[in-house]
Amino acid sequence: MTARELDAAGVRDPALRAAYAECRRLNARHGRTYFLATRLLPLDRRSSVHALYGFARRADDIVDETAATTPRERAAALDALEAEWHGALRGGPAADPAVAAAAHTCGRLGIPARHFDDFLASMRSDLFVGEYATYDDLRGYMHGSAAVIGLQMVPVLGTVVPREQAEPYAAALGVAFQLTNFLRDVGEDLDRGRVYLPADLLAASGVDRDLLRWSRLTGHRDQRITDALRAAADLTQGVYREAEPGIDLLDPVSAPCVRAAFVLYREILAVIEKEGYAVLHRRAVVGARRRASLALPFLTRALAARGAYRGRRAGPAGGPGGRPAEKALGRSGGTGRGEGTRRGAR
Repeated sequence: MTARELDAAGVRDPALRAAYAECRRLNARHGRTYFLATRLLPLDRRSSVHALYGFARRADDIVDETAATTPRERAAALDALEAEWHGALRGGPAADPAVAAAAHTCGRLGIPARHFDDFLASMRSDLFVGEYATYDDLRGYMHGSAAVIGLQMVPVLGTVVPREQAEPYAAALGVAFQLTNFLRDVGEDLDRGRVYLPADLLAASGVDRDLLRWSRLTGHRDQRITDALRAAADLTQGVYREAEPGIDLLDPVSAPCVRAAFVLYREILAVIEKEGYAVLHRRAVVGARRRASLALPFLTRALAARGAYRGRRAGPAGGPGGRPAEKALGRSGGTGRGEGTRRGAR
């Protein structure tokens, strides 16, 4: 499938093809839900999504490598990634395949470089900031870590309205995905010294970091924590509602992919609720069979939209229309530890 995606996107250079293929492997390994939704796109648009995911994953992994490195060492690694990134944007060589593929995608589609600068700034703050006092504070962080991911995707997906009309909804969807990750990963983030849920939201239910740590370490439940997590889920559902109208503004051939991601990621919240908000003690997972059943209706829509798309000479991704080749939506897309990354659906 990789070769067909790259052929459809018009990527001919062998080194670039290898770079895009590595990004696709990263997405398949770590982004089960995200990878599954990407398979609903036409062939020529998928490689761009893989490239954007791969770059985000690289930065995310640097920030989260807490076991063997110090914050200063991780900051130096992030600086090196950023320097390589800016060099690649200027046409220089990139040893990291994720940098090479993302820079090529950025240049080919005209994705503003500032979105990547904002993203890297938020990643850097993760090295030294471990909590957020208010939701407004968290929103400032999420602009770079999540909203810009949605903005990066708009040129890939295409729109039926001027791009700037769709961008606020795309940014909101990125935030909704990230808030879902924050709720799902409360325990894992706590182990890394981070609490992303706003302190004032937690305090409204009588929860602080110490209570969260006690519950994580002992395995005991506390109604105050359940109430706080339910409030966080309600907040997240509100952002999903804010983002949803933007799906109808996308190119019809891309909309089923985004609608599938919307439904699949929102299902994580349903699992969390069903399991009694026990996210400090076990990870909420949407099983492969359930993911496939949720995604199947969108495959049907995607195939129908692709019939019209094949008549176009080129879409926003710059290549010919892809052929419907999906045969097994039931595949999970990987067995990695993450649904995307903690900082977004990526």
